[in-house]
Amino acid sequence: MTNILDKIVANKRIEVEQQKKEVSIDQLIKQIGTANKQGLFKQSLINSSTGIITEFKRRSPSRGWIFENAKVEEVIPLYSGGGASAISVLTDTVFFGGTFSDLTMASSLTKTPLLRKDFMVDEYQFYQAAAMGASAVLLIASSLTIQETKQFAVKAKELGLDVLLEVHNEAELGHINEYVDVVGVNNRNLGTFVTDVQASFDLVDKIPNEFVKISESGISSPQTVLDLREVGYKGFLMGENFMKTDNPGEALANFIKELS
Repeated sequence: MTNILDKIVANKRIEVEQQKKEVSIDQLIKQIGTANKQGLFKQSLINSSTGIITEFKRRSPSRGWIFENAKVEEVIPLYSGGGASAISVLTDTVFFGGTFSDLTMASSLTKTPLLRKDFMVDEYQFYQAAAMGASAVLLIASSLTIQETKQFAVKAKELGLDVLLEVHNEAELGHINEYVDVVGVNNRNLGTFVTDVQASFDLVDKIPNEFVKISESGISSPQTVLDLREVGYKGFLMGENFMKTDNPGEALANFIKELS
């Protein structure tokens, strides 16, 4: 049976081939700004007192629409002002309701480091990410070979992007390489989309300490953040907790107040 991740990745390969026909790598290179963003995402997590990574996400395959009419220009400045250490922006349209212009606009509205959250299957996408103003990209271990992970991480570095490698279980830790900046444990099984924060507690000691560690998905209470921080996590990616409210920026500010 095809799981959700397989379906998304298969669709992504078709999309990228189409995008290559519309915009060449040379055109993307001309759009890449001169500002050096290398290390911004990682450093922001190291320096942050909260480590909260907020997310701009309109929908998900598991929940459907979360905030269908969410506007980048309303949410992103409030995330920055509310204390987010980094912001993840979904650029997948079919499954998550995101667009390229969401990320491009977000980069014009904030100095907070931005993660391009998408399913990376081709080097072309890293040029896109840099052209859109991202500081970091996501590599999902379960959708890549170990060789692809390294190849993509090297390309990201060439383009001045930090690398967040996402793992779900101990078997995927073999994807970690020296070009990775941050290792994230996704508490959501991307095959079934079920979340269990215990995954982060189980894997934390198995990730080498030279990598910044973050926990992703299924985090909704300040106490969970405090417990995860206690065992060694520096960042906490919260995808739906704020977006499911009427005012994601206010929800973030209130959450951070409860952490102190």
